[in-house]
Amino acid sequence: MNPTFVDDGATRDSFPRLFARTQRFTLGVPRNITVTSDGATVLFVRSVSGVDRTGCLWAFDVEAGTERLLVDPRKLTGDAGEELSAAERARRERARESAAGIVAYSADPAGTVAVFALSGSLWACRVKTGETHCLPTQGAVIDPRIDPTGRRIAYASSGALRVIGVDGAGDRALVESDSGTVVWGQAEFVAAEEMDRARGFWWAPDGASLLVERYDEAPVQVWYIADPAHPDRQPAPQRYPAAGTANADVTLWHVTLDGARHQIPWDMDGFPYLARVSWSDVGAVLQVLSRDQRRAQILRPHLPGAAAVPAERDVAAQGEPGRACEIVDQRTDSAWIDLVPGLPALAPDGRLLSDITDGEAGVSTRRLTIDGAAISPPGLQLLAVLDVVDSGVLATVSADPVEQQLVLIGYDGTVRELSSGPGVHSGAIGGETVVIAGSRLDDAATTITVSSHGTPVGELRSLAEPAPFTPRVTMLTVGERDLRAALVLPRGHRPGSARLPVIMAPYGGPHAQQVRASGRLFLQAQWLADQGFAVIVADGRGTPARGPAWEREIRNDFASVTLADQVDALAGVAERYPDDIDTARVGIMGWSYGGYLSALAVLDRPDVFHAAVAGAPVTDWALYDTCYTERYLGDPADQPDVYRRNSLIDRAPALTRPLMLIHGLADDNVVVAHTLRLSAALLAAGKPHQVLPLTGMTHMASDEVVAENLLLAQVEFLRRSLG
Repeated sequence: MNPTFVDDGATRDSFPRLFARTQRFTLGVPRNITVTSDGATVLFVRSVSGVDRTGCLWAFDVEAGTERLLVDPRKLTGDAGEELSAAERARRERARESAAGIVAYSADPAGTVAVFALSGSLWACRVKTGETHCLPTQGAVIDPRIDPTGRRIAYASSGALRVIGVDGAGDRALVESDSGTVVWGQAEFVAAEEMDRARGFWWAPDGASLLVERYDEAPVQVWYIADPAHPDRQPAPQRYPAAGTANADVTLWHVTLDGARHQIPWDMDGFPYLARVSWSDVGAVLQVLSRDQRRAQILRPHLPGAAAVPAERDVAAQGEPGRACEIVDQRTDSAWIDLVPGLPALAPDGRLLSDITDGEAGVSTRRLTIDGAAISPPGLQLLAVLDVVDSGVLATVSADPVEQQLVLIGYDGTVRELSSGPGVHSGAIGGETVVIAGSRLDDAATTITVSSHGTPVGELRSLAEPAPFTPRVTMLTVGERDLRAALVLPRGHRPGSARLPVIMAPYGGPHAQQVRASGRLFLQAQWLADQGFAVIVADGRGTPARGPAWEREIRNDFASVTLADQVDALAGVAERYPDDIDTARVGIMGWSYGGYLSALAVLDRPDVFHAAVAGAPVTDWALYDTCYTERYLGDPADQPDVYRRNSLIDRAPALTRPLMLIHGLADDNVVVAHTLRLSAALLAAGKPHQVLPLTGMTHMASDEVVAENLLLAQVEFLRRSLG
């Protein structure tokens, strides 16, 4: 192999090493951006260089256009370094967080105090001066959040939810666990892993009480994650809710600062999933889902100080008198209910913000609604709600599947475009200040601009390591379903000069979209291409590229639908580039769902795919978690044939092509049993294959040495297998 080499300023590192060291060139890029309510200050996390994993807290002064370092964690921890509790490591694994130092913070709306957890301790920073103190707390601190008035901090620790003054006084437990399986103030596994809800408590606007999740894992089966490289160590027990088995019991409680509490009532038998909670000046709102996720209710609980539900609203009540929840919306779907980040929420006047899907199959649009009436236009896909302010709803939207724009949707339906030009954009807002983060296809860097009253006032500097090259990406629309695909050829390749072996590099499943107008997303694809391949990335049905109807095409049918789209994408690209694509030498590689799809490809379509690398693949969907798997494939007890059709184990005798399986032995999401069971079935069928175990690795292979050698091993396997 002849890997591309770049100079990092000190040593000569291969691109795979640099790619891992820079965490895909994201280190040094400002993130976790918030704007104070008056628009005067922008807070954010950024490491001091593109190869430094330690996040620091920074402030940008909007009027002066200058930034300053508030907190460098290394000055706080000293030589002791950072130590994480098991609970914090699990929380970061759910969030796919591999950075160090300050990875999250909470600030009051005025931006007076910012609080964060570091090495299990609680710290408070006075934003104006940068003065930072460690507060005296009990146990390892998880997810500290300051109340909206800036007086107190709540944090989770050892199964309890505790509260302490910003001055360090009065630390006490508001609610405590009464058993080893009960946890207060944290999101349970399926909420954090599959429902995009990482929080477990929410402050009241007046700082006098909180809504707090309580979950009990006692019903959930126990699995054991072993470390075979250290046989002297006990396997770690983990409660894992596999498809068709019991979930944790989840309830929501209103807790006051004196420790008094009462449970928020709803039909928990009919709607066991607590999907969303928010609490603003005009009241609280929550969304609950049925186990099959085909029914949902949006509820407004009666809470002290919360605004009353307008009398004219058509609502129903459930719960005891005086503590009832009002059902302000309920819906059903023949496939599943989509969860939109940031929704439901309440507009400043108390009206309900939610979403609706309209349009025909294949061209459906997810639209923003206010009290049930759509206010965003048809054809503009609502992706996420980032904030709700007096002037409107800050949201990310898409009119083109490969792009993402930042807009402000007015409550009268006007749409103000904040970002411009093709690319992928997001941002934050506060007062008259807007921060826009954007990336383009022709540039691997991220640009973050700050504007006040519509006028640019500066940028949040990116200290990311410059990418050693700019990817050469051709965006295509191919096949009868107009699949979005990206073709990446070697930078030195002359069109028509040679027919290249192909690497298909899909994810291909729900929640993830890869074909987007951002150069950074194709850096690894370009390096792979430079090793002598044509790399094709395609988003098929089931991905969030084309709206709700497009996603629902995979209902009960992961295998044939997602694989057919990869086959069609390959054929469509080859038809457009017949002198550059060698369809007699096609490999496929992917991770997680992409790993499942890669193994499936050589098992079901060896006529098309000639070798595969499957990283952390789901091989038996009955081993994956309840919320994700049952959403798409139903209950395995009701639909065993669906699970058999979509799993890989019974396909083992069909293997005729080279297959490499890779799996982290410490993976607690897609457990290593997936790979071991497929390998056992392949061996029983007399089918040669390779297995590469990653000792001590979880679902994220973030160690730079492992990541570098892992990528090199995959390329060498495909090079050898494709001749």
